[in-house]
Amino acid sequence: MDLAKNLFQAHGSDALGAVLFRKKLRRDHVLEFLASQPACTVAMEACAGSHYWAREIAKLGHDVRLIAPGYVKPFVKRQKNDAADAEAICEAAQRPTMRFVAVKSEEEQAAAMVFRVRDLVVRQRTQTINAVRGHLAEFGLLAAQGLFHVTKLVAAIEDKDSAIPEAARPILSLLVEQLRSLDERVAMLDREIARRAREDAEARRLMTIPGIGPITATALAALAPSAATFKRGRDFASWLGLTPLQRSTGGKQKLGETSRRTNAASAADHWGQRYRALGNAQGRDG
Repeated sequence: MDLAKNLFQAHGSDALGAVLFRKKLRRDHVLEFLASQPACTVAMEACAGSHYWAREIAKLGHDVRLIAPGYVKPFVKRQKNDAADAEAICEAAQRPTMRFVAVKSEEEQAAAMVFRVRDLVVRQRTQTINAVRGHLAEFGLLAAQGLFHVTKLVAAIEDKDSAIPEAARPILSLLVEQLRSLDERVAMLDREIARRAREDAEARRLMTIPGIGPITATALAALAPSAATFKRGRDFASWLGLTPLQRSTGGKQKLGETSRRTNAASAADHWGQRYRALGNAQGRDG
């Protein structure tokens, strides 16, 4: 089934791949239609809303499978549309070696929300800082890169004797107020993450690993699949993306940089990248 906001596309086939139906469904008719079908496997791409639909469809007695979109794309024959996407999902779900995404509960999704909101606020703060830098550069005021050097630019905006024209100062003050507001929101979210890290036994255990602080520990506890999903630690490293890219051919092994291939919105991956960039010189990420 190809998910959408209002119109869904369902594609049914038997174990041999023969087409049983192709049907377009409105959002409020999806569960009604699936309730009338015998127990079967329902496959969808892992995307926004897919975990909600997976939980609701599983209540009807169906076996729900979520597939990463990257694993579905090779099965789209040509002329991409909803019907072709639904057929590709059906084809991918029947592959014996296909990997599926574990369905998340409402609690797991709620626990992960703080990291996605924090990532959004941090990106908004970066945009505001870049705007301040760009505007002040027009008046010859520059500062070194980095969050901590922005205070020099803020001080110049608030200094009545600086070279900033008075007509621009009130407008720049709006950016300063926004920047301070975003700093407060980031700090509030950091306190919430630290609180969860103290209260979560799994996160506390993860923080005993050198280099793992409250953010990474809580993100792993909230976003990573169950440990039972992986047969060995190497499999978890592969899921997280801590493995080199391969461009091997003709029996010659060519390994590249670390791929960091995982959920792009995953805070564990985001903060893992930042921690690796900072190195051990700045210690724990807390």
